[in-house]
Amino acid sequence: MASNQIGGQAAIALLEAYDVDTVFGIPGVHTLDLYRGLADRKMRHVGVRHEQGAGFMADGYARASGKPGVCCLITGPGLMNAATPIGQAYSDSVPMLVLASVNASEDLGKGRGRLHEITDQHAAIAPLTGLTRTIRNAAELPEAMAAAFALFETGRPRPAVLNLTLDMLRAPAALPPMKQRRAARPQARDADLAAAAALIDGAQRPIVIFGGGCMDCAAEARAFIEKSGALAVSTTAGRGIIPDSHPATLRGTLQKSATQKALAEADLVIAVGTELGETDSWTSFLEFSGKLIRIDLDAHTLTRDYAPTVGMLADAGPTLAALTARIAGRRRADLVHAATIRAANDADLRPLQRTHAAVLDAVRAALPEDGQLFTDMTQIAYTANFHLPFEKPRRAFHPNGFGTLGYALPAAIGGKIACPERPTLAIAGDAGFLFTVQELGTAVELGLPLPILLWNNDALGQIAKDMVARDIPELGVKPHNPDYLALAKAFGARAERPGSLAGLQEAIARAFAAEGPTLIEVRQDAPFLG
Repeated sequence: MASNQIGGQAAIALLEAYDVDTVFGIPGVHTLDLYRGLADRKMRHVGVRHEQGAGFMADGYARASGKPGVCCLITGPGLMNAATPIGQAYSDSVPMLVLASVNASEDLGKGRGRLHEITDQHAAIAPLTGLTRTIRNAAELPEAMAAAFALFETGRPRPAVLNLTLDMLRAPAALPPMKQRRAARPQARDADLAAAAALIDGAQRPIVIFGGGCMDCAAEARAFIEKSGALAVSTTAGRGIIPDSHPATLRGTLQKSATQKALAEADLVIAVGTELGETDSWTSFLEFSGKLIRIDLDAHTLTRDYAPTVGMLADAGPTLAALTARIAGRRRADLVHAATIRAANDADLRPLQRTHAAVLDAVRAALPEDGQLFTDMTQIAYTANFHLPFEKPRRAFHPNGFGTLGYALPAAIGGKIACPERPTLAIAGDAGFLFTVQELGTAVELGLPLPILLWNNDALGQIAKDMVARDIPELGVKPHNPDYLALAKAFGARAERPGSLAGLQEAIARAFAAEGPTLIEVRQDAPFLG
Protein backbone atom coordinates (compact mmCIF):
# COMPACT_ATOMS: atom_id res chain seq x y z
CA MET A 1 0.00 0.00 0.00
CA ALA A 2 1.11 3.54 -0.65
CA SER A 3 2.98 5.25 2.16
CA ASN A 4 1.29 8.62 1.56
CA GLN A 5 -2.28 7.41 1.97
CA ILE A 6 -4.67 8.17 4.82
CA GLY A 7 -6.84 5.75 6.80
CA GLY A 8 -9.90 6.10 4.58
CA GLN A 9 -7.86 5.20 1.52
CA ALA A 10 -6.25 2.27 3.35
CA ALA A 11 -9.67 0.84 4.27
CA ILE A 12 -10.82 0.91 0.64
CA ALA A 13 -7.52 -0.53 -0.57
CA LEU A 14 -8.06 -3.45 1.80
CA LEU A 15 -11.47 -4.08 0.23
CA GLU A 16 -9.78 -4.28 -3.16
CA ALA A 17 -7.25 -6.75 -1.76
CA TYR A 18 -10.20 -8.99 -0.86
CA ASP A 19 -11.60 -8.75 -4.41
CA VAL A 20 -14.51 -6.45 -3.52
CA ASP A 21 -15.73 -4.88 -6.76
CA THR A 22 -18.91 -3.05 -5.68
CA VAL A 23 -19.79 -0.76 -2.75
CA PHE A 24 -23.27 0.58 -1.93
CA GLY A 25 -23.73 3.85 -0.06
CA ILE A 26 -24.38 7.57 0.18
CA PRO A 27 -21.47 9.99 0.64
CA GLY A 28 -21.68 12.14 3.76
CA VAL A 29 -19.56 14.61 5.63
CA HIS A 30 -18.10 11.85 7.84
CA THR A 31 -17.25 9.48 4.97
CA LEU A 32 -15.46 11.89 2.65
CA ASP A 33 -12.12 10.22 3.28
CA LEU A 34 -13.57 6.79 2.48
CA TYR A 35 -14.88 8.27 -0.77
CA ARG A 36 -11.43 9.67 -1.45
CA GLY A 37 -10.33 6.04 -1.36
CA LEU A 38 -13.19 4.92 -3.62
CA ALA A 39 -12.25 7.60 -6.15
CA ASP A 40 -8.71 6.12 -6.24
CA ARG A 41 -9.93 2.61 -7.07
CA LYS A 42 -11.65 0.83 -9.94
CA MET A 43 -14.41 -0.68 -7.81
CA ARG A 44 -17.96 0.38 -8.54
CA HIS A 45 -19.86 2.66 -6.21
CA VAL A 46 -23.67 2.47 -6.35
CA GLY A 47 -25.25 5.60 -4.94
CA VAL A 48 -28.56 4.89 -3.21
CA ARG A 49 -31.44 7.05 -1.96
CA HIS A 50 -31.49 5.78 1.63
CA GLU A 51 -29.05 3.77 3.75
CA GLN A 52 -31.69 1.07 4.20
CA GLY A 53 -31.58 0.63 0.44
CA ALA A 54 -27.78 0.28 0.57
CA GLY A 55 -28.09 -2.53 3.11
CA PHE A 56 -30.74 -4.42 1.18
CA MET A 57 -28.79 -4.02 -2.07
CA ALA A 58 -25.70 -5.42 -0.39
CA ASP A 59 -27.83 -8.32 0.88
CA GLY A 60 -29.22 -9.03 -2.61
CA TYR A 61 -25.75 -8.77 -4.12
CA ALA A 62 -24.40 -11.27 -1.59
CA ARG A 63 -27.24 -13.78 -1.95
CA ALA A 64 -27.06 -13.76 -5.75
CA SER A 65 -23.26 -13.84 -6.08
CA GLY A 66 -22.15 -15.72 -2.98
CA LYS A 67 -19.67 -12.90 -2.29
CA PRO A 68 -19.95 -10.41 0.59
CA GLY A 69 -22.05 -7.34 -0.10
CA VAL A 70 -20.39 -4.12 1.06
CA CYS A 71 -21.86 -0.83 2.35
CA CYS A 72 -20.20 2.49 3.13
CA LEU A 73 -22.25 4.46 5.70
CA ILE A 74 -22.00 7.60 7.78
CA THR A 75 -21.87 7.82 11.55
CA GLY A 76 -25.01 7.53 13.65
CA PRO A 77 -28.14 7.90 11.52
CA GLY A 78 -26.53 6.35 8.44
CA LEU A 79 -25.66 3.16 10.26
CA MET A 80 -28.94 3.12 12.18
CA ASN A 81 -30.91 3.54 8.95
CA ALA A 82 -29.22 0.36 7.75
CA ALA A 83 -29.85 -1.56 10.99
CA THR A 84 -32.94 -3.26 9.52
CA PRO A 85 -31.13 -4.81 6.53
CA ILE A 86 -28.17 -5.66 8.75
CA GLY A 87 -30.59 -7.51 11.04
CA GLN A 88 -32.12 -9.27 8.04
CA ALA A 89 -28.68 -10.39 6.88
CA TYR A 90 -27.91 -11.62 10.40
CA SER A 91 -31.02 -13.78 10.64
CA ASP A 92 -30.63 -15.17 7.11
CA SER A 93 -26.87 -15.84 7.30
CA VAL A 94 -25.86 -13.36 4.60
CA PRO A 95 -22.25 -12.10 4.39
CA MET A 96 -22.36 -8.29 4.58
CA LEU A 97 -19.50 -5.95 5.37
CA VAL A 98 -20.30 -2.44 6.57
CA LEU A 99 -17.71 0.31 6.80
CA ALA A 100 -19.22 3.01 8.99
CA SER A 101 -17.59 6.17 10.23
CA VAL A 102 -17.90 6.97 13.92
CA ASN A 103 -16.98 10.06 15.96
CA ALA A 104 -13.36 10.78 16.77
CA SER A 105 -11.57 8.64 19.36
CA GLU A 106 -11.40 11.49 21.86
CA ASP A 107 -15.18 11.99 21.63
CA LEU A 108 -16.39 8.40 21.98
CA GLY A 109 -18.81 7.93 24.86
CA LYS A 110 -18.53 11.51 26.09
CA GLY A 111 -21.87 12.90 24.91
CA ARG A 112 -20.36 16.16 23.66
CA GLY A 113 -23.10 16.87 21.15
CA ARG A 114 -20.98 16.08 18.12
CA LEU A 115 -22.64 15.68 14.73
CA HIS A 116 -24.31 12.24 14.28
CA GLU A 117 -23.23 11.24 17.78
CA ILE A 118 -24.54 8.07 19.47
CA THR A 119 -23.59 7.32 23.06
CA ASP A 120 -22.13 3.99 21.96
CA GLN A 121 -22.40 3.19 18.25
CA HIS A 122 -20.55 -0.10 18.72
CA ALA A 123 -23.02 -1.30 21.33
CA ALA A 124 -26.01 -0.08 19.30
CA ILE A 125 -25.21 -2.27 16.26
CA ALA A 126 -23.34 -5.23 17.80
CA PRO A 127 -26.43 -7.41 18.53
CA LEU A 128 -27.21 -7.48 14.78
CA THR A 129 -23.76 -8.60 13.69
CA GLY A 130 -21.42 -11.55 13.86
CA LEU A 131 -18.49 -9.15 14.30
CA THR A 132 -18.28 -5.50 15.35
CA ARG A 133 -15.00 -3.62 15.72
CA THR A 134 -14.22 0.02 16.44
CA ILE A 135 -10.98 0.93 14.63
CA ARG A 136 -9.00 3.80 16.13
CA ASN A 137 -5.72 3.21 14.29
CA ALA A 138 -5.14 2.15 10.68
CA ALA A 139 -2.72 -0.52 11.89
CA GLU A 140 -5.79 -2.40 13.22
CA LEU A 141 -7.42 -2.58 9.78
CA PRO A 142 -5.70 -5.66 8.28
CA GLU A 143 -6.52 -7.92 11.22
CA ALA A 144 -10.09 -6.62 11.45
CA MET A 145 -10.67 -7.16 7.73
CA ALA A 146 -9.19 -10.66 7.96
CA ALA A 147 -11.50 -11.44 10.89
CA ALA A 148 -14.53 -10.25 8.90
CA PHE A 149 -13.71 -12.42 5.90
CA ALA A 150 -12.95 -15.37 8.15
CA LEU A 151 -16.47 -14.98 9.55
CA PHE A 152 -17.90 -15.02 6.03
CA GLU A 153 -15.87 -18.01 4.86
CA THR A 154 -15.40 -20.38 7.78
CA GLY A 155 -18.52 -20.20 9.92
CA ARG A 156 -22.13 -19.17 9.66
CA PRO A 157 -21.85 -15.99 7.57
CA ARG A 158 -23.27 -12.93 9.26
CA PRO A 159 -22.75 -9.18 8.91
CA ALA A 160 -19.55 -7.51 10.09
CA VAL A 161 -19.46 -3.81 10.97
CA LEU A 162 -16.20 -1.89 11.20
CA ASN A 163 -16.70 1.48 12.93
CA LEU A 164 -13.89 3.73 11.69
CA THR A 165 -13.12 6.76 13.86
CA LEU A 166 -12.91 10.13 12.13
CA ASP A 167 -9.34 10.68 13.31
CA MET A 168 -8.28 7.28 11.94
CA LEU A 169 -9.89 8.01 8.58
CA ARG A 170 -7.94 11.26 8.26
CA ALA A 171 -4.58 10.20 9.72
CA PRO A 172 -1.62 8.96 7.63
CA ALA A 173 -1.73 5.19 7.21
CA ALA A 174 1.49 3.59 6.05
CA LEU A 175 0.62 -0.11 5.93
CA PRO A 176 2.55 -2.97 4.34
CA PRO A 177 1.18 -4.59 1.16
CA MET A 178 -1.92 -6.55 2.05
CA LYS A 179 -2.36 -10.23 1.34
CA GLN A 180 -5.62 -12.06 1.83
CA ARG A 181 -5.74 -14.20 4.94
CA ARG A 182 -7.81 -17.32 4.42
CA ALA A 183 -8.99 -19.89 6.94
CA ALA A 184 -10.40 -23.36 6.36
CA ARG A 185 -13.91 -24.47 7.27
CA PRO A 186 -14.29 -27.21 9.89
CA GLN A 187 -14.46 -30.77 8.61
CA ALA A 188 -16.40 -33.70 10.04
CA ARG A 189 -14.61 -36.19 12.27
CA ASP A 190 -14.13 -39.69 10.92
CA ALA A 191 -15.98 -41.26 13.85
CA ASP A 192 -19.03 -39.04 13.26
CA LEU A 193 -19.04 -39.83 9.55
CA ALA A 194 -18.95 -43.54 10.35
CA ALA A 195 -21.81 -43.24 12.84
CA ALA A 196 -23.91 -41.18 10.44
CA ALA A 197 -23.28 -43.57 7.54
CA ALA A 198 -24.45 -46.49 9.70
CA LEU A 199 -27.68 -44.66 10.52
CA ILE A 200 -28.28 -43.86 6.86
CA ASP A 201 -27.66 -47.43 5.71
CA GLY A 202 -30.02 -48.73 8.39
CA ALA A 203 -32.88 -46.32 7.68
CA GLN A 204 -35.97 -47.32 5.71
CA ARG A 205 -37.69 -43.92 5.35
CA PRO A 206 -34.99 -41.22 5.43
CA ILE A 207 -35.67 -37.58 4.53
CA VAL A 208 -33.07 -34.84 4.09
CA ILE A 209 -33.83 -31.18 4.87
CA PHE A 210 -31.57 -28.87 2.87
CA GLY A 211 -31.19 -25.30 4.15
CA GLY A 212 -29.46 -22.19 2.90
CA GLY A 213 -26.13 -23.54 4.16
CA CYS A 214 -26.18 -25.96 1.20
CA MET A 215 -26.46 -23.23 -1.41
CA ASP A 216 -23.02 -23.91 -2.86
CA CYS A 217 -23.07 -27.71 -2.76
CA ALA A 218 -26.02 -28.57 -4.98
CA ALA A 219 -24.06 -31.27 -6.84
CA GLU A 220 -23.06 -32.99 -3.60
CA ALA A 221 -26.64 -32.73 -2.27
CA ARG A 222 -28.12 -34.34 -5.37
CA ALA A 223 -25.50 -37.11 -5.44
CA PHE A 224 -26.26 -37.88 -1.80
CA ILE A 225 -30.03 -38.24 -2.15
CA GLU A 226 -29.66 -40.31 -5.32
CA LYS A 227 -27.28 -42.79 -3.69
CA SER A 228 -28.94 -42.84 -0.27
CA GLY A 229 -32.48 -43.24 -1.58
CA ALA A 230 -33.67 -40.45 0.71
CA LEU A 231 -36.42 -38.00 -0.09
CA ALA A 232 -35.53 -34.31 0.03
CA VAL A 233 -37.24 -31.14 1.19
CA SER A 234 -35.80 -27.63 1.22
CA THR A 235 -36.28 -24.64 3.46
CA THR A 236 -37.25 -21.34 1.87
CA ALA A 237 -33.56 -20.39 1.80
CA GLY A 238 -32.64 -23.73 0.25
CA ARG A 239 -34.88 -23.65 -2.81
CA GLY A 240 -33.27 -25.00 -5.96
CA ILE A 241 -30.52 -26.97 -4.23
CA ILE A 242 -32.37 -30.07 -5.41
CA PRO A 243 -34.18 -29.20 -8.67
CA ASP A 244 -37.92 -29.01 -8.07
CA SER A 245 -38.42 -31.31 -11.05
CA HIS A 246 -36.46 -34.11 -9.32
CA PRO A 247 -38.81 -37.01 -8.52
CA ALA A 248 -37.39 -37.50 -5.01
CA THR A 249 -37.97 -33.96 -3.79
CA LEU A 250 -40.92 -32.61 -1.83
CA ARG A 251 -39.77 -29.13 -2.92
CA GLY A 252 -39.82 -26.15 -0.56
CA THR A 253 -42.79 -27.36 1.44
CA LEU A 254 -41.47 -27.57 4.98
CA GLN A 255 -44.46 -25.50 6.11
CA LYS A 256 -47.05 -27.85 4.55
CA SER A 257 -48.88 -30.44 6.63
CA ALA A 258 -48.26 -33.44 4.33
CA THR A 259 -44.51 -32.79 4.41
CA GLN A 260 -44.52 -32.33 8.18
CA LYS A 261 -46.41 -35.62 8.55
CA ALA A 262 -43.82 -37.37 6.38
CA LEU A 263 -41.01 -35.96 8.55
CA ALA A 264 -42.79 -37.18 11.69
CA GLU A 265 -43.04 -40.67 10.21
CA ALA A 266 -39.47 -40.81 8.88
CA ASP A 267 -37.14 -43.10 10.80
CA LEU A 268 -34.22 -40.78 9.98
CA VAL A 269 -34.12 -37.04 9.29
CA ILE A 270 -30.89 -35.42 8.10
CA ALA A 271 -30.86 -31.63 8.54
CA VAL A 272 -28.07 -29.95 6.58
CA GLY A 273 -27.25 -26.25 6.77
CA THR A 274 -30.46 -25.21 8.51
CA GLU A 275 -31.30 -23.98 11.98
CA LEU A 276 -34.84 -25.42 11.70
CA GLY A 277 -36.23 -22.10 12.86
CA GLU A 278 -39.86 -21.07 13.24
CA THR A 279 -39.87 -19.26 9.88
CA ASP A 280 -38.67 -22.40 8.09
CA SER A 281 -41.75 -24.44 8.99
CA TRP A 282 -44.15 -21.90 10.59
CA THR A 283 -44.58 -24.24 13.54
CA SER A 284 -43.10 -23.87 16.98
CA PHE A 285 -41.42 -27.25 16.60
CA LEU A 286 -41.35 -29.94 13.95
CA GLU A 287 -42.04 -33.47 15.14
CA PHE A 288 -39.27 -36.03 14.59
CA SER A 289 -40.01 -39.52 15.89
CA GLY A 290 -36.94 -41.11 14.31
CA LYS A 291 -33.25 -40.41 14.61
CA LEU A 292 -31.72 -37.07 13.64
CA ILE A 293 -28.41 -36.17 11.97
CA ARG A 294 -27.44 -32.50 11.88
CA ILE A 295 -24.67 -30.93 9.80
CA ASP A 296 -23.96 -27.25 10.35
CA LEU A 297 -21.19 -24.66 10.61
CA ASP A 298 -22.77 -23.04 13.67
CA ALA A 299 -22.06 -24.87 16.94
CA HIS A 300 -25.06 -23.27 18.65
CA THR A 301 -27.44 -24.31 15.87
CA LEU A 302 -26.06 -27.83 15.81
CA THR A 303 -27.66 -28.78 19.14
CA ARG A 304 -30.37 -26.13 19.62
CA ASP A 305 -34.03 -27.19 19.97
CA TYR A 306 -33.53 -30.59 18.33
CA ALA A 307 -30.88 -32.78 19.95
CA PRO A 308 -29.16 -34.79 17.21
CA THR A 309 -28.30 -38.48 17.34
CA VAL A 310 -25.18 -37.46 15.41
CA GLY A 311 -24.12 -33.83 15.11
CA MET A 312 -21.30 -32.70 12.83
CA LEU A 313 -19.80 -29.21 13.06
CA ALA A 314 -18.68 -29.22 9.46
CA ASP A 315 -18.94 -27.81 5.96
CA ALA A 316 -21.99 -29.21 4.16
CA GLY A 317 -20.44 -29.98 0.77
CA PRO A 318 -17.43 -32.06 1.83
CA THR A 319 -19.52 -33.79 4.52
CA LEU A 320 -22.23 -34.84 2.07
CA ALA A 321 -19.55 -36.02 -0.36
CA ALA A 322 -17.85 -38.06 2.38
CA LEU A 323 -21.15 -39.63 3.43
CA THR A 324 -22.00 -40.45 -0.19
CA ALA A 325 -18.70 -42.28 -0.51
CA ARG A 326 -19.26 -44.23 2.73
CA ILE A 327 -22.86 -45.41 2.44
CA ALA A 328 -23.79 -48.64 0.72
CA GLY A 329 -26.53 -47.07 -1.37
CA ARG A 330 -28.68 -50.18 -1.66
CA ARG A 331 -32.01 -48.41 -1.06
CA ARG A 332 -34.10 -46.77 -3.77
CA ALA A 333 -36.15 -43.69 -3.06
CA ASP A 334 -39.88 -44.26 -2.68
CA LEU A 335 -40.90 -42.06 -5.59
CA VAL A 336 -44.57 -43.04 -5.28
CA HIS A 337 -44.57 -41.80 -1.68
CA ALA A 338 -42.89 -38.57 -2.79
CA ALA A 339 -45.48 -38.02 -5.53
CA THR A 340 -48.32 -38.66 -3.06
CA ILE A 341 -46.95 -36.06 -0.65
CA ARG A 342 -46.46 -33.52 -3.44
CA ALA A 343 -50.03 -34.07 -4.64
CA ALA A 344 -51.39 -33.58 -1.12
CA ASN A 345 -49.43 -30.37 -0.74
CA ASP A 346 -50.57 -29.07 -4.13
CA ALA A 347 -54.20 -29.74 -3.19
CA ASP A 348 -53.81 -27.96 0.15
CA LEU A 349 -54.45 -24.41 -1.08
CA ARG A 350 -56.87 -21.87 0.36
CA PRO A 351 -58.93 -19.79 -2.10
CA LEU A 352 -56.61 -16.75 -1.96
CA GLN A 353 -53.58 -19.00 -2.43
CA ARG A 354 -55.20 -20.40 -5.58
CA THR A 355 -55.45 -16.84 -6.87
CA HIS A 356 -51.79 -16.31 -6.00
CA ALA A 357 -50.91 -19.57 -7.74
CA ALA A 358 -52.53 -18.45 -11.00
CA VAL A 359 -50.47 -15.24 -10.96
CA LEU A 360 -47.30 -17.08 -9.98
CA ASP A 361 -47.75 -19.59 -12.79
CA ALA A 362 -47.72 -16.65 -15.21
CA VAL A 363 -44.60 -15.32 -13.50
CA ARG A 364 -42.88 -18.70 -13.79
CA ALA A 365 -43.77 -18.90 -17.48
CA ALA A 366 -42.23 -15.47 -18.08
CA LEU A 367 -39.13 -15.91 -15.88
CA PRO A 368 -36.37 -17.86 -17.67
CA GLU A 369 -34.98 -20.89 -15.85
CA ASP A 370 -31.78 -18.99 -15.10
CA GLY A 371 -33.71 -15.98 -13.82
CA GLN A 372 -33.78 -14.87 -10.20
CA LEU A 373 -36.63 -13.70 -8.00
CA PHE A 374 -36.60 -11.40 -4.97
CA THR A 375 -39.75 -11.23 -2.87
CA ASP A 376 -40.99 -9.05 -0.04
CA MET A 377 -43.00 -9.95 3.04
CA THR A 378 -46.37 -10.17 1.33
CA GLN A 379 -49.04 -12.84 1.05
CA ILE A 380 -48.35 -13.74 -2.57
CA ALA A 381 -44.68 -14.26 -1.69
CA TYR A 382 -45.62 -16.66 1.11
CA THR A 383 -47.45 -18.73 -1.48
CA ALA A 384 -44.50 -18.42 -3.88
CA ASN A 385 -42.19 -19.87 -1.23
CA PHE A 386 -43.77 -23.30 -1.65
CA HIS A 387 -45.57 -23.03 -5.00
CA LEU A 388 -43.06 -21.50 -7.41
CA PRO A 389 -40.57 -24.11 -8.72
CA PHE A 390 -36.84 -23.50 -9.17
CA GLU A 391 -34.25 -25.73 -10.79
CA LYS A 392 -31.07 -24.02 -9.56
CA PRO A 393 -29.80 -22.60 -6.27
CA ARG A 394 -29.27 -18.86 -5.74
CA ARG A 395 -32.33 -18.01 -7.82
CA ALA A 396 -35.08 -17.40 -5.21
CA PHE A 397 -34.61 -14.98 -2.32
CA HIS A 398 -36.95 -13.99 0.52
CA PRO A 399 -36.39 -12.10 3.82
CA ASN A 400 -37.30 -15.08 5.92
CA GLY A 401 -35.93 -14.75 9.45
CA PHE A 402 -36.11 -11.08 10.41
CA GLY A 403 -39.10 -10.72 8.10
CA THR A 404 -38.75 -7.08 7.14
CA LEU A 405 -40.89 -5.15 4.71
CA GLY A 406 -39.20 -3.21 1.92
CA TYR A 407 -36.70 -5.91 0.96
CA ALA A 408 -37.64 -6.92 -2.58
CA LEU A 409 -36.91 -3.83 -4.71
CA PRO A 410 -33.46 -2.87 -3.37
CA ALA A 411 -32.37 -6.50 -2.96
CA ALA A 412 -33.33 -7.17 -6.58
CA ILE A 413 -31.24 -4.17 -7.63
CA GLY A 414 -28.26 -5.61 -5.76
CA GLY A 415 -28.87 -9.06 -7.26
CA LYS A 416 -29.07 -7.66 -10.78
CA ILE A 417 -25.82 -5.74 -10.28
CA ALA A 418 -24.13 -8.90 -8.99
CA CYS A 419 -25.41 -11.06 -11.88
CA PRO A 420 -26.27 -8.72 -14.77
CA GLU A 421 -26.75 -11.65 -17.16
CA ARG A 422 -29.63 -13.08 -15.10
CA PRO A 423 -33.18 -11.89 -15.75
CA THR A 424 -34.25 -10.51 -12.36
CA LEU A 425 -37.75 -9.91 -11.03
CA ALA A 426 -39.07 -8.44 -7.77
CA ILE A 427 -42.43 -9.09 -6.13
CA ALA A 428 -43.65 -6.64 -3.46
CA GLY A 429 -46.94 -5.89 -1.78
CA ASP A 430 -48.45 -2.41 -1.91
CA ALA A 431 -47.52 -1.64 1.72
CA GLY A 432 -43.98 -3.04 1.67
CA PHE A 433 -43.15 -1.37 -1.64
CA LEU A 434 -43.55 2.06 -0.03
CA PHE A 435 -40.88 1.27 2.57
CA THR A 436 -38.13 1.53 -0.05
CA VAL A 437 -39.90 2.99 -3.11
CA GLN A 438 -37.21 5.67 -3.41
CA GLU A 439 -34.79 3.05 -4.73
CA LEU A 440 -36.86 2.99 -7.90
CA GLY A 441 -34.83 6.12 -8.67
CA THR A 442 -31.63 4.10 -8.26
CA ALA A 443 -32.90 1.45 -10.69
CA VAL A 444 -33.85 4.17 -13.21
CA GLU A 445 -30.47 5.84 -12.86
CA LEU A 446 -28.70 2.52 -13.47
CA GLY A 447 -30.95 1.63 -16.40
CA LEU A 448 -31.75 -1.80 -14.97
CA PRO A 449 -34.27 -3.92 -16.92
CA LEU A 450 -36.10 -4.90 -13.75
CA PRO A 451 -39.78 -5.88 -13.63
CA ILE A 452 -41.39 -5.17 -10.24
CA LEU A 453 -44.66 -7.01 -9.75
CA LEU A 454 -46.71 -4.96 -7.30
CA TRP A 455 -49.40 -7.09 -5.62
CA ASN A 456 -51.98 -4.51 -4.54
CA ASN A 457 -54.78 -5.35 -2.12
CA ASP A 458 -54.86 -1.83 -0.60
CA ALA A 459 -54.06 -3.31 2.78
CA LEU A 460 -51.64 -4.99 5.10
CA GLY A 461 -53.45 -8.12 4.01
CA GLN A 462 -51.90 -10.75 6.24
CA ILE A 463 -52.26 -8.62 9.38
CA ALA A 464 -55.86 -7.73 8.52
CA LYS A 465 -56.60 -11.45 8.11
CA ASP A 466 -54.95 -12.22 11.46
CA MET A 467 -56.96 -9.48 13.19
CA VAL A 468 -60.22 -10.90 11.86
CA ALA A 469 -59.20 -14.42 12.91
CA ARG A 470 -58.56 -13.21 16.47
CA ASP A 471 -61.72 -11.10 16.64
CA ILE A 472 -59.75 -7.84 16.72
CA PRO A 473 -61.19 -4.84 14.85
CA GLU A 474 -59.17 -4.03 11.74
CA LEU A 475 -57.01 -1.13 12.89
CA GLY A 476 -54.22 0.53 10.90
CA VAL A 477 -54.27 -2.06 8.12
CA LYS A 478 -56.06 -0.11 5.36
CA PRO A 479 -53.76 2.87 4.64
CA HIS A 480 -54.38 5.34 1.82
CA ASN A 481 -52.40 4.30 -1.24
CA PRO A 482 -50.98 6.46 -4.02
CA ASP A 483 -51.55 5.95 -7.74
CA TYR A 484 -48.69 3.47 -8.15
CA LEU A 485 -48.50 3.75 -11.93
CA ALA A 486 -48.20 7.55 -11.69
CA LEU A 487 -45.67 7.20 -8.89
CA ALA A 488 -43.47 4.89 -10.96
CA LYS A 489 -43.66 7.21 -13.96
CA ALA A 490 -42.68 10.16 -11.74
CA PHE A 491 -39.39 8.36 -11.08
CA GLY A 492 -38.91 7.82 -14.83
CA ALA A 493 -39.84 4.14 -14.74
CA ARG A 494 -42.23 2.35 -17.06
CA ALA A 495 -45.58 1.24 -15.61
CA GLU A 496 -48.27 -1.23 -16.67
CA ARG A 497 -51.47 -2.73 -15.30
CA PRO A 498 -52.17 -5.94 -17.27
CA GLY A 499 -55.74 -6.98 -17.93
CA SER A 500 -55.19 -10.72 -18.02
CA LEU A 501 -52.77 -13.44 -16.97
CA ALA A 502 -51.50 -13.64 -20.54
CA GLY A 503 -51.06 -9.88 -20.43
CA LEU A 504 -49.06 -10.21 -17.22
CA GLN A 505 -46.73 -12.71 -18.84
CA GLU A 506 -46.28 -10.40 -21.82
CA ALA A 507 -45.66 -7.39 -19.56
CA ILE A 508 -42.89 -9.23 -17.71
CA ALA A 509 -41.28 -10.24 -21.01
CA ARG A 510 -41.36 -6.60 -22.19
CA ALA A 511 -39.86 -5.47 -18.89
CA PHE A 512 -36.90 -7.83 -19.28
CA ALA A 513 -36.16 -6.18 -22.63
CA ALA A 514 -36.64 -2.57 -21.46
CA GLU A 515 -33.90 -0.04 -20.80
CA GLY A 516 -35.03 0.59 -17.23
CA PRO A 517 -37.34 -0.74 -14.50
CA THR A 518 -41.04 -1.46 -15.03
CA LEU A 519 -43.68 -1.43 -12.31
CA ILE A 520 -46.36 -4.01 -13.12
CA GLU A 521 -49.39 -3.58 -10.87
CA VAL A 522 -51.69 -6.54 -10.32
CA ARG A 523 -54.68 -5.83 -8.13
CA GLN A 524 -56.02 -8.64 -5.98
CA ASP A 525 -59.54 -7.63 -6.99
CA ALA A 526 -58.77 -7.56 -10.73
CA PRO A 527 -61.69 -9.04 -12.72
CA PHE A 528 -59.46 -11.57 -14.48
CA LEU A 529 -58.54 -13.05 -11.07
CA GLY A 530 -62.16 -13.43 -9.97
